[in-house]
Amino acid sequence: MMRAAVYHGVGDVRMESRPVPEPAAGEVLVRVGAAGVCGSDAAEYRHTPTLVPGDGTRATTPVVLGHEFAGEVVAVGAGVDPGRIGELVACGAGISCGDCAACRRGRTNLCVRYHTIGFHRDGGLADHVTAPAGICVRADDRGLTADTAALAQPMAVAVHARDRGAAAPGDLAVVVGVGGIGAFLTYACVAAGLRVWAVDVADDRLALARSLGAEHTIQGDPAAALADAGLRADVVYEVTGIVPGLHAAAAATPPGGRLVLVGIQKNVPAALDGAHLARWTLQEVDVVGTVAHTCATDLPAALDVLAGRPSWDDIAGTVYPLADLVTEGLAPGPARQIKTLFDPSADAPRPAEHHRENRHVHPVDGRDAK
Repeated sequence: MMRAAVYHGVGDVRMESRPVPEPAAGEVLVRVGAAGVCGSDAAEYRHTPTLVPGDGTRATTPVVLGHEFAGEVVAVGAGVDPGRIGELVACGAGISCGDCAACRRGRTNLCVRYHTIGFHRDGGLADHVTAPAGICVRADDRGLTADTAALAQPMAVAVHARDRGAAAPGDLAVVVGVGGIGAFLTYACVAAGLRVWAVDVADDRLALARSLGAEHTIQGDPAAALADAGLRADVVYEVTGIVPGLHAAAAATPPGGRLVLVGIQKNVPAALDGAHLARWTLQEVDVVGTVAHTCATDLPAALDVLAGRPSWDDIAGTVYPLADLVTEGLAPGPARQIKTLFDPSADAPRPAEHHRENRHVHPVDGRDAK
């Protein structure tokens, strides 16, 4: 039997004992070392279910939450190389069909049958979880620990968003919003050789952005700051998902520039006012959407980015036991850290372990990162 965090509905997550699942053909069984939660998990807990499948009025429950996790492969299903047993892997969240037009173009995140571990099938906030072998990418060959590898899925989202910006090394990128994905995006851009200006209202998040390699931080109007410096942004990433963030990002995007919408806007009429649409048309602003990530390319790239920094303690410095999931990860209130991780085998909070045996070069300053 195993422990699992099981979602039964709004405000109802229970710690339950369940049988250890068996991997089906093409799957692996992962003993989870660390798993994260994000705003999507919290939204399912606090509000009407939207990602857990249902008929529009009633969600299909119960389901084990958790779409950001890493752990050791302990068993494989038919058709999977037994040599994978013992690997430390990071798992991508999305499962695609491989047959539709989007999948054939390599855009598996746009699959017409796309579904997600932790929402549409049991996820990684448990001692064990099964997942398709093809979306589980080896992490220990990069010297990563489970705690660091558990950050791979949100970093993959950031890598995908970064690349949708089509920027080149030396280009100036403006990141509006240094929350969870914004922090990962800041570092992903720095790791790719972009110059990053980070925008936020919170002093601590701006300090974090500087530690992640941002060359300049702004607590105010990015368009005015760029004008004062005599600079233009090559790409602007809007990560907040709120109207003021979009308006600030749009104003900072110059004629011929690219605006990448990372955050999902809730108040669409206020966000997309006519002045923006007219300016985007008349000034040939490229407005680009981005969603999720592709497991084949973005997840390995995310692991490489994570391996380039000696510690992620400022992102996820404490790992909590599964029993603390609601209080530390799902319930309303300020988060203690940018990314909250949970260890299903732990009985008490513990320091995160981000040490790596391999030697890596820190992409921000070139120092040896061992």
